[in-house]
Amino acid sequence: MRVEAGGLISYGTNFVDAYRQAGAYTGRILKGAKPADLPVVQSSKFELVINHQTARILGLTVPQSLLVAADEVIE
Repeated sequence: MRVEAGGLISYGTNFVDAYRQAGAYTGRILKGAKPADLPVVQSSKFELVINHQTARILGLTVPQSLLVAADEVIE
């Protein structure tokens, strides 16, 4: 469940960055590069998203240090 849809916390790859990397790979292949010769690339951007509203509904207290570290907090 996505955090925007009511999930509590999400920590994972940044989808925009992953799509950008996929587009760059596609471009290289379309320009003639052999897929077997392309390096494997891992995501380098991860994001922490917290739905503070869901936490309050569940009666949970999210530590301030976690809220400060989050890339996005949904109120």
